[in-house]
Amino acid sequence: MADTPPATGERSGAGRSRQGRRLVAGPGLLLVTVYAIITIGAVSRSLYQLTTRFGQAPLAYTLSALAAVVYVFITAALVRGGENARRLAFGACVAELAGVLGVGTWTVLGPSAFPDSTVWSEYGMGYLFIPVVLPVTGLFWLRGSRQDRRP
Repeated sequence: MADTPPATGERSGAGRSRQGRRLVAGPGLLLVTVYAIITIGAVSRSLYQLTTRFGQAPLAYTLSALAAVVYVFITAALVRGGENARRLAFGACVAELAGVLGVGTWTVLGPSAFPDSTVWSEYGMGYLFIPVVLPVTGLFWLRGSRQDRRP
């Protein structure tokens, strides 16, 4: 009975595929594209800094690596799609926003702690403030993309 179609309450592979694409449809595709680009930038920057200049600004470079991990996680969750991935991406966007605001404020109030900048320094000024705008945009998109909870 391997060819038996799924029961009414079960999702077929095609249903999962449509559900997965839901987060990257329409404006979500632009969101994922921007997250992918910032992920590449953050990962490249942090790998270079950690491997070649870690001793110069270990706090800054560690925070850049943390930002890169957050971006990788959000990008992967958005691409994966589905309700669980949406919830995880939402939580990660909240953490990202907290990180940008926290590190951004820290770099403005205590710049001596940062001999070099991070991805989130001065609210992402080195990245055209995309790091502070992106999580807000992501939160709005993810909130609006929730699945209906009807039975």
